[in-house]
Amino acid sequence: MIDSVIHPINRLKICAALNAAGAVEADVKYEMRFADIRDAVDISDASLSKQLGVLEEAGYVTRFREYGLSRDKDTVWVTLTRRGKEAFDAHLVALREIAEG
Repeated sequence: MIDSVIHPINRLKICAALNAAGAVEADVKYEMRFADIRDAVDISDASLSKQLGVLEEAGYVTRFREYGLSRDKDTVWVTLTRRGKEAFDAHLVALREIAEG
């Protein structure tokens, strides 16, 4: 079934980037830096932040801020949650079913 939260292209790309990087909640939690996601998806900071907010509200990602010496030195880390990984995988299955007829 198509997931309406993941379906918009930038959110799909965000989930795909996190999944490909292994930034998925598991027994050991792995994260991906905000800047690396931004570069992989090729969108602005503001747009990425907005899209992450939607994914976070749905429980598909978590993010936390590691504080540096100043705000511009902060690092935001993002993880695809177990729920997000399941939703992403199911969404891919639905897309393949549509593509294959």
